[in-house]
Amino acid sequence: MTRDRLTAACWLLATALFLTANVVVGLAWREPRFRWTEHNISDLGNVGCGLWDTSRPRLVCSPWHPAMNVALVAVGVLLAAGVLAGRTAFGRGRSAHLARACVLAAAGGYVLAGCYPADVDENRHVLGAVLIFVLGNVGLLAAAPAVRPAGLGDLRSAGLVLGVAGLVGTALFLARVDVGIGVGGMERFAVAPLFGWVSWAGLRVLRECRRRLS
Repeated sequence: MTRDRLTAACWLLATALFLTANVVVGLAWREPRFRWTEHNISDLGNVGCGLWDTSRPRLVCSPWHPAMNVALVAVGVLLAAGVLAGRTAFGRGRSAHLARACVLAAAGGYVLAGCYPADVDENRHVLGAVLIFVLGNVGLLAAAPAVRPAGLGDLRSAGLVLGVAGLVGTALFLARVDVGIGVGGMERFAVAPLFGWVSWAGLRVLRECRRRLS
């Protein structure tokens, strides 16, 4: 039970930290103003100021980039710690093992993205992004068929729906397709499912722990 509670705490904290860092670091921008529909998440961690990305040129200048990069590393560590601390949320079976491995890889992606900003080492940063976009969402799909306690059965449908949504968002983002929320908004649509799933799983695990203790 204690390990499951640690998992829940790590995942909920990772989600809160990711969202807070995106908002707070974005608010520090002045010239230009940060726009969620236009700018990528990675722009918040860029070290230098100037025109960035030849395929989709935009002005980037993030005064608090160190805070964003530290937050990304911390998010990755928290996600990984949650995976390693407990197994209940993922369930049992081969699909559960695959889901754990994929989410661990996505956690490593956040560490890579934070340690290597896009304008410092683009190749390693892109590798981190691929781990997040692809394996993070594949992990949710893999988690769907795993065998779990009856009280956590709704994580099956959550993994399926969120995993599909994340992969669709990833495909549209990589294709630079704007469906009304901007390319930057589409990137957030691609990464949000993992945080949605771990948050929901954390809350459900906590409720199951309380139910068993009562």
